[in-house]
Amino acid sequence: MKEDTRESRRTASYFRYALAAFAALLVLSLGMTLIPRPAPEPPAPPFSEQARASALAETLRLRAASQQLAADSSGAQRLIYSRTVTLLTTQARALLLPSDAPSSDDAGGALTAPPDAGPSPSASGSAAPAAAAPLATAPSLAAGLSASGRLRLTHAQTADGGMARLLAAVGTAQLVQAVALAEASGTAVPALPPAPAGPRALAAACRPSANPSPSSAPAGQAAAVSPVPTEGAAPPTGEASDASATAALRRVVRTEVETVYGYQVALTRLDGQAAGQLARDLLARHEALVDEAETHSRVYCAPVPPREPGYALDASFLKNPATGLASLEAGTLPVYGDLVALSDGPTRQWAIASLLGAAQRAVRWGSDPGPVPGLVLDTSQLPPLPETATPTASPSSPPA
Repeated sequence: MKEDTRESRRTASYFRYALAAFAALLVLSLGMTLIPRPAPEPPAPPFSEQARASALAETLRLRAASQQLAADSSGAQRLIYSRTVTLLTTQARALLLPSDAPSSDDAGGALTAPPDAGPSPSASGSAAPAAAAPLATAPSLAAGLSASGRLRLTHAQTADGGMARLLAAVGTAQLVQAVALAEASGTAVPALPPAPAGPRALAAACRPSANPSPSSAPAGQAAAVSPVPTEGAAPPTGEASDASATAALRRVVRTEVETVYGYQVALTRLDGQAAGQLARDLLARHEALVDEAETHSRVYCAPVPPREPGYALDASFLKNPATGLASLEAGTLPVYGDLVALSDGPTRQWAIASLLGAAQRAVRWGSDPGPVPGLVLDTSQLPPLPETATPTASPSSPPA
């Protein structure tokens, strides 16, 4: 009888322990269910988006500084500052996305750079030394434009094709404007980025293009060379649909060969020793560019276009060769912009450096390469930029 009682008590104890354990487990499970899990952090934006947002924030900052300097100056100084404001405004509109623009419901209407907007230092390869520097003087603004332009060209080397072309165009224009601003204010001219390694350093073996050419072109679209390229001219009609690095290189070779011919003709008609010496120097550079473009073509297994004995030049070129050379130089900008977008690696680096060189040569002949050299841009199609647009720094934003 006593043994039965002990067994019953032992069984009751086990039951109570089991019931208590079950109750504790139930409470814990309900608590874990009711406590919400922390939301996962959003993935980092792609590098191209980071580079675009970084360029937008820095362009807005430089624009605000230019507006301040323009308001505090007069005469020729005000003109150069106002031109800088116009250039940076167009660039900011080109870099703007609809999601960046303030909505009509926003009371302040201020444009802010998104958080996590800048490329990480490891991705960009360099920091922005002028990011925190004051921009209240012409030398500091020129330095800021130069630093921003150099960084845009660095980011263009690894960004996606279309964004690479936009970043290269923005960076090129900012570097050109930095030089113009420094010269106009009598300050030291900022140093330009060093040229990439020559084509001899490229691998001997060719490789297929990253963007294969279409197997055939539409009927009636035979390749043709424009007699005299105009500023902002589009690629030749016969190759407009051939979006590949090999096609872009063919256009570069043909454009450079034609430019060499234009310089050869202009040398016999230019007035003044200074103009003649400038033409001879730039002719030698274009002859070197032809050789370099042909070398890059072989890297992409692209056939080198045959050189024509001559090209048609209109009467206006023969009458005013300096203006004609300015038009020829401006005509090289779109083809180098295409090559930036369609190539990669050393060829893209060469295309970016060549785009900057072409813009500088156009300026030397009195041509304006525009706010986005190398990119045919219809400004009427760009989103408007609010007048109150100002960059807002974010603690989580990496250096521009």
